[in-house]
Amino acid sequence: MRDHVHLLVEGIAEDSDGLRFIKNAKQYSGFYYQRSFDVKLWQRYGFERVLRDEENSLAVARYILHNPIRAGLVTAAEEYPFLGSDVYPIEAISEVIQLHRGWYGRSG
Repeated sequence: MRDHVHLLVEGIAEDSDGLRFIKNAKQYSGFYYQRSFDVKLWQRYGFERVLRDEENSLAVARYILHNPIRAGLVTAAEEYPFLGSDVYPIEAISEVIQLHRGWYGRSG
């Protein structure tokens, strides 16, 4: 998105700390962005949340995939150049979402 970012990150170790990850990611990226462009990257009060075990990560992934479509930036998620995963290809993510709740363009 033009003015915000959505990340869905999964901790794979027992001692994974989502809040620490968010803090470090914002600190690191903010430092280098400001150093390069002389402008702050992050607003002072942002919004982040940690999903609990009972929350549906597929619903969150569906929301993230559909966000650039809702914003009118693209007509299909695969067209958005800043969408992706270091672990899964976008086609695999779309396929899993389609298998569980219909195509990712649906709300819900």
